[in-house]
Formats: sequence, C-alpha cells, structure tokens
Amino acid sequence: QVQLVESGGGLVHPGESLKLSCVASGFTFSTYTMRWYRQAPGKERELVTMITTASGSTNYADSVKGRFTGFRDNAKNTVYLQMNSLKPEDTAVYYCRASRGFYEYWGQGTQVTVSS
Repeated sequence: QVQLVESGGGLVHPGESLKLSCVASGFTFSTYTMRWYRQAPGKERELVTMITTASGSTNYADSVKGRFTGFRDNAKNTVYLQMNSLKPEDTAVYYCRASRGFYEYWGQGTQVTVSS
C-alpha cells in the first residue's frame, strides 16, 4: 500500500523554524521526484520546492527562497522541508507529492500556522 505521511507541522511564532518530514512507503522512493506544496485558506495549492532523485532541490517559490530548504534521505525513504524565518504568510497546509512518469502520490498534509 502506497503511503506518504507528513509530520512536523504546528503553531510557531514569526521568525521561528520548523522541519517537516514526509515518510514514504509502498513504492521505490529513490526513483521518484518529490515535491512540497502548500495551500493557504482560500488560495490555490502552490509548489514550494522540488527535490530530484539525486536530492538536488530546485524550483523554490520566490516567497520562500533563502528561507526554506528541501532535501531527502533515500535510506530513510523520507523527504524534508526545513523552514526558517517563518512568516504569517507561510501559514498553510503543507503536502508532499511523489511523481515518476504517470505515477503520482500525495500525502494527507500537515498544518503549519505562523502567528504571534
């Protein structure tokens, strides 16, 4: 059974950090491109970053460049999103997505709330 399970979300103050994790199972994780998305209330889902199979993270949204870092550990079947200097506008549900060719899988999301 294919699963992507995100964790690490929560409520933080502006300027603080969070590290999200997404643990994969049921497919060959190392061969899939991973992406982090987020969706704020009333807004469309947006791509945060893409992490290639070789762990290179690219295509950061302009709003998170220099603050967020995506990376993966293929030995642990896990992709991460390190989020620093969080802002209230980063408040959203964060999702991970795995894709390879016609195949794609989504996690259930984890809530991140940045508020003073």
